[in-house]
Order: sequence, then structure tokens, then C-alpha cells
Amino acid sequence: MSNNSQWYVYLLRCSDDSLYCGVTTDLDRRVNEHNTSPKGAKYTRVRRPVVLAYSEMAHDRSAACKLEAQIKKLTKFKKESMVSCYSREQ
Repeated sequence: MSNNSQWYVYLLRCSDDSLYCGVTTDLDRRVNEHNTSPKGAKYTRVRRPVVLAYSEMAHDRSAACKLEAQIKKLTKFKKESMVSCYSREQ
């Protein structure tokens, strides 16, 4: 993978209505992995199907991981607000 890859931070809506946060360079591939592959996170494998609820671009992996850490510290209410705003923009 080149250093010029675009990174994304994403939230998935799981079948139990929980939210899962992660980072990737390919949103479609990663959502597919969460739904169909052993490469999906252990958390999402037992909460399938999952759907993309939110994504945000980051300049590099470091920035994506920092943003992921910030999002993971948010309350469920604040994460739901992010998803709600994102959904209206789409």
C-alpha cells in the first residue's frame, strides 16, 4: 500500500443497533469483509449484517487512527448525532 492512499474513519450500524468504529483505505471492501469474511472484526462477526452509517476522510493513517480514537471516546448519543448529520448530508 502506498503512502499516498486515502484513509477513512467509519462507523458501522450493526444488527443489534450498536455502532462499530474503524479505519480503512477502501470502505466498500471493508464493509464487505465485516459482513462476509473472517477478516471482519470479531465484534461485527456476531452482529451481522452491518451497514455503513458514517465515514470521514483522513490525510493519512496516523490522522485516521487519531480520529478513530476520538470517536471511540464519544458517548453513544454523540455518535448517533454524527450518524444523523451524515445521513442528512447524503
